[in-house]
Amino acid sequence: MYPRKLKWGVLSTAKIGIQKVIPALQASQHGRVAAIASRELSQARQAAAQLHIPNAHGSYQALLEDNTVEAVYIPLPNHLHVEWAIKALQAGKHVLCEKPIGLSAQQARELMDAAGRHPRLKIMEAFMYRHHPQWRRALELVKRGALGDLRTIQSFFAYWNVDPQNIRNIRAVGGGALMDIGCYCISLARFLFQAESRRVFGTQELDPTFGTDRLTSGILDFEHGTATFTCATQLAPYQRVHIIGTRGRLEIEIPFNAPPDRPCRMWHQRGQDVEEITFETCDQYAIQGDLFALAVLQDGPVPTPLEDAVANMEVIEAISGSARSGNWV
Repeated sequence: MYPRKLKWGVLSTAKIGIQKVIPALQASQHGRVAAIASRELSQARQAAAQLHIPNAHGSYQALLEDNTVEAVYIPLPNHLHVEWAIKALQAGKHVLCEKPIGLSAQQARELMDAAGRHPRLKIMEAFMYRHHPQWRRALELVKRGALGDLRTIQSFFAYWNVDPQNIRNIRAVGGGALMDIGCYCISLARFLFQAESRRVFGTQELDPTFGTDRLTSGILDFEHGTATFTCATQLAPYQRVHIIGTRGRLEIEIPFNAPPDRPCRMWHQRGQDVEEITFETCDQYAIQGDLFALAVLQDGPVPTPLEDAVANMEVIEAISGSARSGNWV
């Protein structure tokens, strides 16, 4: 139905792009990667050769000036997201930008204002997990009352990383557990409750050397329930989500980094009965790329509007503010 594929350009040779997103876009139905850029032309050329990308550029601006590129994927460090997303819009490119959308809610709103000046261009925050079938099923089960009334969500996401050169451990570029992975826990709570929290409370433990939060826990108070989470950059690697209602519960085995090479599972318990739900092997990055590409090709709305990214950033900011003050925000 759409023989023409969306032509992507990728800003940077970041690991997530090289290892996950670019291969997924290359294998997607509605897109292909036409160009990649790095601050070092040799790195761009190496990545292009490795991933069979036609064009390599030695600067991000050069990629934005490439007429073969229609949409830009931005996996840059967090502090560069808004700057280069705006530049991409100004260059007439559609934008898929990695999470979190910026360093602050104000930055997110500035990006939304800039996007408003380019209404024909599509822009979206790249929360790939939302597009995996397991999360679509989880939302469907919640909406139809399969859990009774949704009352609480508990999520955990952690890994171990003490590399001082890693951007996740550099405060000035937006490092830390909350920005890197806590944003998922906040996003999924808002996604499942289909609402915004009334107030939040957070607590953080900072790394004495890096100054980044290495352990953050938070509570989101919704009108009819709560969501609690813990995220960490210096704990045993683990992730899990529990979704609990008045009559049942869901447990998602690999909620965020769903593997592209094997099936995923969740468990739905109602009373004493536990049903294991298995999802066929799929690549959530490819699904995300195709949904965005179709929004461009069909000139329709993106799956997740930028307003959602602004709202998520507001909660991230509020959790950090609560941790500093010791009060609900």
